[in-house]
Amino acid sequence: MGKTFLKNAWTVIEGQICKAGILIDGETIGGIALSDKEATLLDREAGSSIDLEGYWLLPGAIDDHVHFRDPGLTHKATIESEGLAAAAGGVTTVFDMPNCKPATTTIQTLNDKFAVAAGHCIVNHSFYLGATNDNLDQIAMLDPEKVCGVKLFMGSSTGNMLVDNENQIRELFRTSSVPVAAHCEDTSVINAGMERFRSLYGDDPDVQYHPLIRSEEACYASTSKALDIAAGTGVRLHVLHISTKRELSLFSKGSVTDKSITCECCPAHLWFTDADYARLGTRIKCNPSVKTLNDREALRAALTDGTADVIGTDHAPHLLCEKAGGARSAMSGMPVLPYSLVAMLELADMGVMKITDVVRLMCSNPALLFNVRDRGFIRKGYKADFAVLSHGDSTWTALDSNSVTKCGWTPFDGQQFHWKVVSTWVNGHRVFNDGQFDTGVKGQAVQFNR
Repeated sequence: MGKTFLKNAWTVIEGQICKAGILIDGETIGGIALSDKEATLLDREAGSSIDLEGYWLLPGAIDDHVHFRDPGLTHKATIESEGLAAAAGGVTTVFDMPNCKPATTTIQTLNDKFAVAAGHCIVNHSFYLGATNDNLDQIAMLDPEKVCGVKLFMGSSTGNMLVDNENQIRELFRTSSVPVAAHCEDTSVINAGMERFRSLYGDDPDVQYHPLIRSEEACYASTSKALDIAAGTGVRLHVLHISTKRELSLFSKGSVTDKSITCECCPAHLWFTDADYARLGTRIKCNPSVKTLNDREALRAALTDGTADVIGTDHAPHLLCEKAGGARSAMSGMPVLPYSLVAMLELADMGVMKITDVVRLMCSNPALLFNVRDRGFIRKGYKADFAVLSHGDSTWTALDSNSVTKCGWTPFDGQQFHWKVVSTWVNGHRVFNDGQFDTGVKGQAVQFNR
């Protein structure tokens, strides 16, 4: 690989918006030009240059929470197909969840996924090991420089990954040398809610009741329990997809590097409210559920007050036919990966947060939280992972028909965006450009500084 100079781009460097030129030297950032003189020198050094006047060049997004369905559920998604979806959305690194078939609960199944990704995933990657009631020995053997974390289901889950015994959870927290990412919903509260609404509205209540079944109470009870158990264990606990205002009160404000307990917000809960069920139905059915406007506004405020630490997608593809039914039978989850970055930048345009907040929450903070090596920032010597975006008065429309995901639809169908991902660079390679992919290039297994 030679040297390429990306010049005249608006970017975010160390939390500041500036205009800069970036020299790509092989897989890494070889230099940063913040002045005309520096730009001239780097332009001369490069074998080629690309003028990005009028465009934004941001660090590639790091998504700490995706479900690529591979192996076993590949009719709806694969590591290969959703890697392409990530690249189309300016996401250059993904951490994939273990609830596939077979579930990723052993070192062998974990290594199997790394092997598939090495040959098929266009973006950088790591994988969670799923916690069960009897795999502490597997967790103890994890390589902390290779594995992003352990996934803990403290509520209803697929497969054999429900862990709801306090002593077992406490021992897991003490054992894990990697972050523990927790799905917190109380199963008993959910089951009671489902029985109540089935008695009122039949076997499969309408999806509008989903946020009352998988309720605020279910989320708060489980999240507060997780934090109580974590006390004194030394665990690096990361609570996924916070969906309620009440849960936010459990978390401290401040820099992600100063916390041992952190939380994630997702586009679904930052964009939609329970009023959208009438229009979108089960397309926005996810666990935990999309809740009230009051919850959404509190989550949005948490993006800038230091409470929320990262934005992850919980990208969870299903076929549309699998989304048929109501609160009981329709599958939960939605494919949002190709639109997550542009949707959050749209919120910046709306004044919800700043562009620098988007970069902090989707690029820098995930790198800091998980101790990702040499990614998440535009720094000399770091990997050349970038998203190049256009931004202006004109809009484009997200449609089911132009969705990149294998499942072929999006909850953003019909939504107009002012931001658009033009190209995506992974380890110095332009893997996505103007709608086309370079599938001859594969991402790398992420390394962690632990």
